Amino acid sequence: MKKIKKIKIKVNGKFSLINDNLSLSIFLKQLKIPLKKVAIELNHEIIDKNKLKKIKLKKDDKIEIVHFIGGG
Repeated sequence: MKKIKKIKIKVNGKFSLINDNLSLSIFLKQLKIPLKKVAIELNHEIIDKNKLKKIKLKKDDKIEIVHFIGGG
């Protein structure tokens, strides 16, 4: 049986071990992130939400998930 390789990434300043070759879209689903209420930054670049499925996470990627908060 093939062993699944793990890679280390950083999410909001904390290290996380994930499966290698995981898409950003699936990773965010696993975290139960409500995409309508957040902005996603990958390696200091804001990501277009239409491209989440095409982006594969790599070793040492840095993800910042910023939640929008309503107010006035």
